[in-house]
Amino acid sequence: MADQKQKERTIIFYKDYFREFFREQNEKVKEKVIWTLDLISELNRVPESFLKHIENTDGLYEIRIQTGSDIFRIFCFFDKGKLVVLANGFQKKTQKTPRQEIKKALKIKEEYESEKK
Repeated sequence: MADQKQKERTIIFYKDYFREFFREQNEKVKEKVIWTLDLISELNRVPESFLKHIENTDGLYEIRIQTGSDIFRIFCFFDKGKLVVLANGFQKKTQKTPRQEIKKALKIKEEYESEKK
């Protein structure tokens, strides 16, 4: 019998925000993104090196991905605790996360929450 891993979280894509980012990446980056998303969905406690709350935001998190010297971030938020909703992703080129990317993610989160009502 195959060893079925218990999922801790379910990850969903909201609209095409994440898909557009994913489509633009090369194969190596795509593999690392998938590996990281699997890790987040399966681990009970996800290390901060992979999933970190962004300070001074209302429940916004960043998924951290590194392949070689390239660093990527995917913003996400939780819905009902176990559902992770992916928002936008980008390649990080500076030390600080660009403010406009955080604003974009918060706008996506707002849009998601207002559509749910």
